[in-house]
Amino acid sequence: MVARESSEPSRGAFRRAFRRTFGSLDTYNYRLYFAGDLVSHVGSWMQTMAEAWLVLTLTGSGVAVGATFAARFLPVLLFGLWGGTVADRFDRRKILLVTQSLAAALAVVLWLVVWTGVVNVWMVFALAVGLGFVTVVDEPTRHAFVEEMVGRDRLANAVALNSAVGNSARITGPAIAGVLIASVGVAWVFFVNAVSFFAVVAALVAMRSGELRRPQRVSERPKVREGLVYAWGIIEIRATIVLVAVVGTLVYNFPTFLTLLARNTFHGDAGLAGFLMAVLGVGTVFGALFAALRARSSPRTVLLAAVLLGLTLVIAASLPSQVLVTIALVPVGAMAVFFGSTANAHMQVCSAAHLRGRVMAIYTLLTLGTTVVGGPFVGWVCQRWSPRTGLGLAGTVTVGAAVVLWSPLTRRLRTRVVAPGPALAQD
Repeated sequence: MVARESSEPSRGAFRRAFRRTFGSLDTYNYRLYFAGDLVSHVGSWMQTMAEAWLVLTLTGSGVAVGATFAARFLPVLLFGLWGGTVADRFDRRKILLVTQSLAAALAVVLWLVVWTGVVNVWMVFALAVGLGFVTVVDEPTRHAFVEEMVGRDRLANAVALNSAVGNSARITGPAIAGVLIASVGVAWVFFVNAVSFFAVVAALVAMRSGELRRPQRVSERPKVREGLVYAWGIIEIRATIVLVAVVGTLVYNFPTFLTLLARNTFHGDAGLAGFLMAVLGVGTVFGALFAALRARSSPRTVLLAAVLLGLTLVIAASLPSQVLVTIALVPVGAMAVFFGSTANAHMQVCSAAHLRGRVMAIYTLLTLGTTVVGGPFVGWVCQRWSPRTGLGLAGTVTVGAAVVLWSPLTRRLRTRVVAPGPALAQD
């Protein structure tokens, strides 16, 4: 009897934690979106692996594989900020219906050229650029659409759950792709990805329009400069922008880090690199779920997350053995996603609804577009010195940036009370 009574508080605490972690799923529209997004992300990661395998088969060049991903994100680097103006001008649900359908169409084209045997590497590059232009509009719109589904109170929780979806797909997608490539061929991976996009399309169509919290549209045409001036004018967002720029450029290059670590440091093969990515993926899921459980965001939380992320990178770089480095990748992955989820939610909570697309375009540019520049730089550092040096440099710069920003930001925040939302004061 005593044992049963003592177990009741622990079960109650578990239920409360579970409800906090997955609280956004109580919302009908978000529940639909969550399920569709999970299917779509698995398909996207299947295509990512199959595309790399296809280019490597066609060219035998690792440089060509890297160029494929650079081609996908180059449009984000060049035109990403304009995608935010589209997200702020038109109905975001309708935008997503268009972008998801276009992404599906591109996957169908890739399937057809591979299936019919006419594929050439330039076709893969061209389709990657096409997908990049879709991403220019799709990414900021998806981020900005979250609050319309769940409201401001559950925004941080929903952003973290979206991260959990993407990072769990990072583990399962490549594994499924590997099975399909071995059994039915690489072409059918692209077909499956094309079909997976319609899970999101179906979810968007089935949503209850009356329950969406649509922002008030402004009569004037949204301008890129207006979004930049607005975001930089808010102290909390300004600090977060700097940190996201540092992390996006130097840290979010894990395929480069881990591939070179596996080959040059541990003298392994592609199997070891894939295993290290899978271990990192496990950590990212833990980090996303912890962010969903916490479901709060503040300038200090973003700064602290950046410090902890940098420290985990420095520690992982300094560990002497393969086993220890592999274990350290779990907290590295956890803190990388916790920082990203926290920074994303913080930038959204601190911004006005009618400007959120442009604010999220800045976030997208700094997390995806900067890899076009950061990837080659990180690869050069790892090749010139060592992968451990590259990891250590990324960690050290991240900690340094957070420390430099900490004192002036906290000092200025003490001098005033900041209310979230459009009423935030600017300097």
